[in-house]
Amino acid sequence: MPELPEVETTRRGIKPHIRGKTITGVIIRQPQLRWPVPPELPVLLHRRKLKHVSR
Repeated sequence: MPELPEVETTRRGIKPHIRGKTITGVIIRQPQLRWPVPPELPVLLHRRKLKHVSR
C-alpha cells in the first residue's frame, strides 16, 4: 500500500491528463484486491466522464 505522499503526488500528476476525459475501457488485472472488484465495473464506467480526481 503506498503512503499518502506518493498517492497525492500521483493524483496531482495524472489530474491534468485525465480530468474531463471520457472512459473508453477498463482493464482489471487483479480482481481480488482488498475488496473484490465487481465484474460489472467496466460496463458501469464505460463512456463516463472524469469530473474530479481525488484520493
